[in-house]
Order: sequence, then structure tokens, then C-alpha cells
Amino acid sequence: MSQFKPNTTVAGIIHCQGKFLMVEEIDSDQLVYNQPAGHIEANETIYDAFVREVKEETGLSVTPSGLSGIYYNHRADLDIYYVRFCFIVELDQYLSATPEDDDIIACHWLSYQQIIDKQAQLRSVMVKKCLDDYVNGARFSLDILQEDIS
Repeated sequence: MSQFKPNTTVAGIIHCQGKFLMVEEIDSDQLVYNQPAGHIEANETIYDAFVREVKEETGLSVTPSGLSGIYYNHRADLDIYYVRFCFIVELDQYLSATPEDDDIIACHWLSYQQIIDKQAQLRSVMVKKCLDDYVNGARFSLDILQEDIS
């Protein structure tokens, strides 16, 4: 009997002056919007995976201040389960984001309403759920991450 192993991912709510950094990409031949996000790689901490994914998808080196939550989702169209750790980054000024990953078309600073207006184009329901939790004040300390991969 094989063990069930959901895909474990990281994502980031990167916020500055009322806008959120989103990436534009292609998923299943569709143009979609997502927070900077991706999969944790072997021998990588959850924290390090987040820093790496943001760098690859936006070109930015950031330091998260906390998490908006940990999410579990089943994407029925692909029959894949995901566990997502969503980090929070608060910036004082806008930074110019340039993707280093060829899969990312562009990066955009968007208001909450602009993201909601694109709801049909969000990569998954977790994008809005993470954003809504952040907007509603969800904040968890990075201390909840207990990582030992030695």
C-alpha cells in the first residue's frame, strides 16, 4: 500500500501600500494570476522554498514577517491535493519585479479589487482564500514552523 503524499507548496502575500504582487502565468493553456508560489524541493526548508520561489518568479529577495495560514485543497480537475504555506511580506515601497523564471509572463502590483475582478483567472481558490485571510487580519508567527531536515 502506498502512502498518500499531497503536493506541498509555498506562496506569498507580498503587500505594499494597498497593492499585492501577483504573477501572471500559463496553467493548463490558460492565462492565470497567482501569488508568487511553487513547490518545496528535496532537502529544502519551507522557509527557504518560499525565499527561492519569490526570487525565481519576481527577481526579489524578501524576508517574510509571518504566515497568513496553512491551507489544504483538492484540485478536482487534476485530482491533486495541495498543502500551501502562505507567507506574508510587508514592503514600505514598491519594488520593481522582473521574473527570472521563463514560466512567469509578468509581475503586477494589483489592488484587492483588481484581483477580485480577475477572480475567474486566479490559478486556484487558494489564491483568494490566502488574500482574504490576510485582508481580514490573519497573522501567524514564523515560530510555528518547526523545521529539521538535517
